[in-house]
Amino acid sequence: MLPIGTVMKLTDLSARQIRYYEEQKLVIPKRNEGNRRMYSLNDIDKLLEVKDYLNEGINMAGIKKIYAQQARKNDENKVNTLSDAEVRKLLRDEFVSVGGFGKSSDFSFKNNRNL
Repeated sequence: MLPIGTVMKLTDLSARQIRYYEEQKLVIPKRNEGNRRMYSLNDIDKLLEVKDYLNEGINMAGIKKIYAQQARKNDENKVNTLSDAEVRKLLRDEFVSVGGFGKSSDFSFKNNRNL
């Protein structure tokens, strides 16, 4: 975690610019015990990305739209991601339904890690 002074040097942004991007909810730094902003490497990466978008001529509203679209895609990917246990259960149910494995089968998906 890095203080705003270090972030200013790394990004070549002013403290005012960095605080403005925070106001716009583009970065949300953590706070230390003294209530000072502390930025992660991910925050710094996002600040540099915002700076690049602005240099490309994209305004703040456009940048927010880009991040909103990325967030929606990430949410969709999370919804479509199944855990290993869920995949094993689905496969087992499918095999049972087509008659591949019966309830009395010795085969166990729980112990088979190669699936």
